Amino acid sequence: MSTPYEEKGKIFTPVVTKREFPVIIQTGTNRLRGFLHLREDERLKDVINSSEEFIAVTQVELFDQEGKQALLKTDFLALNRRQIIWVVEDHTRDAANV
Repeated sequence: MSTPYEEKGKIFTPVVTKREFPVIIQTGTNRLRGFLHLREDERLKDVINSSEEFIAVTQVELFDQEGKQALLKTDFLALNRRQIIWVVEDHTRDAANV
């Protein structure tokens, strides 16, 4: 959903409303927990199958391949889609309990 945004000197900029979607993502070398950002009418599959080379993941916790040893926490990670092996919804995490 786009909402018009007007400011003095600015003509029109659409503001795209997105929702945080908690995920666990497995790559060839790491597992990570974080949030993908989906438009209101978008599915997880749409983000994964997009033509964008990188996917933005926020509030990221990066682990070893087995997901046991925490390696890094960061607010933002640009993940190359080609590195993804699988993605599942993280039912243990939501925006309210981060």
